[in-house]
Amino acid sequence: MNATVKGTICGIIAAVSYGMNPLGALFLYEQGINANSVLFYRFTIAATIIGIIMLLTKKSFGVDRKQLGTTCVLGILFGISSVSLFSSFYYMDAGVASTLLFVYPIMVAVIMAAFFHEKVSIATIFSIGLALAGIALLYKGEDGTSLSGIGVMLVMLSSLSYAIYIVLVNRSSLGMPALKLTFYVLIFCILTISAFSLFSENGRLQMLTTPSMWGFASILALGPTVISLIMMTLSVKYIGSTPTAIMGALEPLTAVMIGVTIFGETFTARLAIGITMILMAVILIIAAKSVHTPHWHLRLKHGKAK
Repeated sequence: MNATVKGTICGIIAAVSYGMNPLGALFLYEQGINANSVLFYRFTIAATIIGIIMLLTKKSFGVDRKQLGTTCVLGILFGISSVSLFSSFYYMDAGVASTLLFVYPIMVAVIMAAFFHEKVSIATIFSIGLALAGIALLYKGEDGTSLSGIGVMLVMLSSLSYAIYIVLVNRSSLGMPALKLTFYVLIFCILTISAFSLFSENGRLQMLTTPSMWGFASILALGPTVISLIMMTLSVKYIGSTPTAIMGALEPLTAVMIGVTIFGETFTARLAIGITMILMAVILIIAAKSVHTPHWHLRLKHGKAK
């Protein structure tokens, strides 16, 4: 098996694993466990597993002050993103929420252009328009009903927080191995969720009282977190970041399939077209990073075109 085949398999496993978020979350919701508690156990179990892996492989846990401060900010951002996404499951189908979340690569492109003077390509502008059109199709169903405004805002907050997270990881120059970085991000993410639960009347941390609850929490920790992380890292190593990111389109597709087949969520032609448009927009903007495309030299910060 050559590197390309290995990387492709790892990328598919990573994307499908991450798309399993609704599988554990919705079952726990049905058993009365709130979003904060679901995330608390997901990340606690995942951090424990990663910590054990680091111990067994004799990886250092040492960090300096800068690394600790940056991972704290990253953990807060990741915590906000996670709480927002899982809270949106209360207001809309998990498959739709997972698809809307996938606009984060476009948000990354916009942030890089607005704050770091990255050139804006025609592909980027077209992708933004295509994604907005897809979101518009998802927002209003064939029966005339609209998605929950609160749900959409929660997903957009989740997507924006994750986009900022990605930009900070790329710009911070931490010099930390991925496993160590993820471990500390998860620790601060757990602290963020715990603090948030103290100020949430209906979101206080709950105990998991049955083996099935622990089982679903473990599915969330292993699939969308640990397995997805490790497989994504291997995929990037074998075939690079662009092909791996493109295969990430399987994430929302997996979530949609789980929602429709297991939880009875509706799937219409309008929904299919909207999802396809969003996925095409994201794939286009990622693929454009690996080829030379015409640019409009826009200085968005100053509002002048050159």
